[in-house]
Amino acid sequence: MKTSVIGFPRIGKNRELKFASERYFKNEINETVLEGVAKELRTYGLQKQKEAGISFISSNDFSFYDNVLDTAFLFNVVPARYKELGLSELGTYFALARGYQGEEGNVKALALKKWFNTNYHYLVPEIDDDTEIKLVGDKPIKEYKEAKELGIETKTSLIGPFTFLKLAKYTGAKKAEDFSEKLTAEYIKLISALGEAGAEWIQFEEPYLVRDIDEKNLSLFKKIYEAILGDKGNVKILLQTYFGDIRDVYDEVTALSFDGIGLDFIEGRKTLELLKTKGFPKDKLLFAGVVNGKNIWKNNYAKTLDLLKEIKGIVPANEDGSSNVVVGTSCSLLLVPYTLESETKLSEDYTKHFAFAEEKLVELSELSKLSDYADKSNVAAIDTFKKNQALFTGRVNSRDDAVLNRVANISDSDYTRLPEFNEREKLQKARLGLPLFPTTTIGSFPQTADVRKNRQLFRKGEITRDEYISFNKNKIKECIALQEEIGLDVIVHGEFERNDMVEYFGEHLSGYVFTEKAWVQSYGTRCVKPPIIWGDVSRKEPITVEWSKYAKSCTDKPVKGMLTGPVTILNWSFPREDISIKESTLQIALAIRDEVLDLEANGIDIIQIDEAALREKLPLRKSDWYSEYLDWAIPAFRLVHSGVKPETQIHTHMCYSEFTDIIPAIDAMDADVITFEASRSDLQILDSLKENNFKTEVGPGVYDIHSPRVPSVDEIVTALTKMRDKIEDSKLWVNPDCGLKTRGDVETKASLINLVEAAKIIRNTPV
Repeated sequence: MKTSVIGFPRIGKNRELKFASERYFKNEINETVLEGVAKELRTYGLQKQKEAGISFISSNDFSFYDNVLDTAFLFNVVPARYKELGLSELGTYFALARGYQGEEGNVKALALKKWFNTNYHYLVPEIDDDTEIKLVGDKPIKEYKEAKELGIETKTSLIGPFTFLKLAKYTGAKKAEDFSEKLTAEYIKLISALGEAGAEWIQFEEPYLVRDIDEKNLSLFKKIYEAILGDKGNVKILLQTYFGDIRDVYDEVTALSFDGIGLDFIEGRKTLELLKTKGFPKDKLLFAGVVNGKNIWKNNYAKTLDLLKEIKGIVPANEDGSSNVVVGTSCSLLLVPYTLESETKLSEDYTKHFAFAEEKLVELSELSKLSDYADKSNVAAIDTFKKNQALFTGRVNSRDDAVLNRVANISDSDYTRLPEFNEREKLQKARLGLPLFPTTTIGSFPQTADVRKNRQLFRKGEITRDEYISFNKNKIKECIALQEEIGLDVIVHGEFERNDMVEYFGEHLSGYVFTEKAWVQSYGTRCVKPPIIWGDVSRKEPITVEWSKYAKSCTDKPVKGMLTGPVTILNWSFPREDISIKESTLQIALAIRDEVLDLEANGIDIIQIDEAALREKLPLRKSDWYSEYLDWAIPAFRLVHSGVKPETQIHTHMCYSEFTDIIPAIDAMDADVITFEASRSDLQILDSLKENNFKTEVGPGVYDIHSPRVPSVDEIVTALTKMRDKIEDSKLWVNPDCGLKTRGDVETKASLINLVEAAKIIRNTPV
C-alpha cells in the first residue's frame, strides 16, 4: 500500500523558524538569511519523509506564518491599507500577520481565529467589494521545483477555494458567491502553471466540508470543482478533508471526477459507515486518514490493520490486484511535535508509547508493509506487529482510586453556585468599590530575558530555590508598582513564575508527563509545549497561593488570582485515549476547585479562571454541540467555582475564537466577569451579546496584544464608545484582549497608559 502525509511541521526541531523570524522583525537579519533558514527547514522535512518511504509527500505546506495568509497573498487578497505602506513583499506579508507601526503608516493585523477544532490559529482573509482576485504569486510552483531539485516528487498542497471563501471576512455587500467564479479561474491558472512545471498531483485541502453543509454551500462547492475538474489538464486532483466526516456531501464528492479523496477515519465518526453504506468509486484513490495527526500516542497496529482490511474490502482494487487505498495521516502533522529523538530525559517507560511527527512517518511505512501481516512468511512484519501489540497489552496508565471516587461522587448541586448572579453582582460591587469601566489586564506581563534566564538557572540547579523565589518576588513587586503608577484598578502579579499557562499547572498536578523540546506551532512564532496526560489527575499541592498572597501584600488594590480552567488544561494537553475527555476534564476541574477555595481562604477576592480554549474542542457540527461537548464542558467550569462565597468575584477569559454562536452557553458558565478577544474581529461579538441579553459583566479586548503596535488613546476611546452602545456601563470592563507575556516592557507600558487614559475619558463622557 502507498502512504501519504497531508503536511509536515515547519517551525523547526529547535524552533529555528521562530527565532529567525523574530531576529528578522528586529532587523538583525535580512530577508535573504530568513529565506535561507526556511529552505533548510523545508529540505529537512522533505528528506525525512523520503527516507521513510512516504509515497505522497506534500510541498507548499511550509509557511512563514500561516497557510491561509499565504493563499490570500497568492491571489492578491490583500487590503489596500497594507499595500499602501509601500513595504517589501515579505514586509507587507508580516504587516497583515502582526500589524505595523512606523513612518509608513499604522495598521492593525488581520483577525486571528482558531483553525477548526485545534489550537493552531489562522489569519482571516479580508475581502472587500473592490478586491481584485488574481494569481500574483508563485510560491507553490517554487516549492514544488525546490523539492524536485532534491529528487523528490511531491503533491502540491493548497488551501481549497471553497474553504478559503468560507473562512474569509467580507467587508462590503458582496459575499463568497460573488467572488467564487473569479477565484476558481485563478486556481485553474495555478493548476496549469503547476502542470507545466511537471506536477502530477495537487492536494486541495477542504476541511470546511466536515461542517454542516446546506444546499447553498453544496451548490457553491460543486460549482467551483466542476469548473476545476473540467479544466485540470493532466494534473491529478486530490480532495483532502480532515477533522471530521463529510456526511452531508459524500454522494456529491464521490460523484465528481476527483482522482483521489482523503477521508478522516480518526475524527470522522461516520466515515467508515459512509463507506459501508454508499461504497466508493473504482476510479479513485482513497487516502485513508488512519494515523492520528493530532495526538502523540503510538498507533495500535491491530486496530488500524483491522480497519484497513475493512476499508480495502469496500474500495475496489485495480485489475492487477493492487490496492486503491493509500495509508495516510488524519490531518497535517503540523499539530504534533517533530521527534522523540529530542527527548533525552524522559524515561523509555513513557516514550515507547509515543509517536511524534517523524515516528508517525515510520508508523505509516510499517502499516503499509503490515497490511498483509497475516502472511506468516513475512517474518519481519510479524515481528514488528508483535512488538507493537506488546506495548498495548503491557501498558497500564496510573489509576488513582481517590480521584475515581471523588469524580463518582460529584452531585448535581456541585455544579450550581448560589445565590444567583444578580444578587452576587450587587454584593461584589459593594465589596470591591471599583469605578465605572474598571481597568485591568488579562494576567501575564512580559516574560523578558531576565525572567526566562532566572527560570532556566533554577531548572539547571545553578541557583537555589530561595534565589529563584526572591527574584520572582522582586519582579512581582516591580510589576505591581508599575500597575499602580499606570493607574489600573485591578492588579495582577504578572505570572513571572510560569513557563506556560497549561504546563505550569500540569507540573503541580499528578498524572502529567512533560517533554523537553516537544514544541508545536500555535500561530506565527508562538509555540507551545503541551504536556501529556498519562494518568488520573489530582492536585499535589497549592499551586498559586503563595504568589498571590505575596502580591496582595504589596498593594491596597484588589489582586486577581490567576488560574487556568479545566477545559483549557485538557484541550491544550495531549489527552489520554483510554478514558473519555469528559472524565479527564472532571478530574482536572476538581483539582482546580481545590486551588480556587485555597485562594479564597487566603483573602483573594477576585479569581480569574481562564478558559481560552473552551471553543477549541466544540464539535464542528452544531447538532453535536451539546450532546458531545457543551453538556459537560460548561458544568465542568461551574464545578471549579461553585463552592466560593457570593462576594468572591469569578472572572474567566477566552481568546481568538468565534463565540457569537455559543453566547448562551458562555453565559451559562455563571462567571461574574468574562474578558475575551474582540479587537482583531472589530467587536463583532457585541451584537450577539446584546441579542442574547448577556447577563455576565464583560471586558471585550480594546487592543490586540499579538501586535507590537501601541494603540492610541483615541483608538481605545472609539472602541469603548462602540461597546457602550451594546453593553450597559455598569457591566463594561476595560482590558487588553489577551495576556501580555509575549510583548516588550516599553510597548506594554505605553499601551496600558493609553488604556487607562481612555477609560478616564469615557467615565467623564455621558452616553
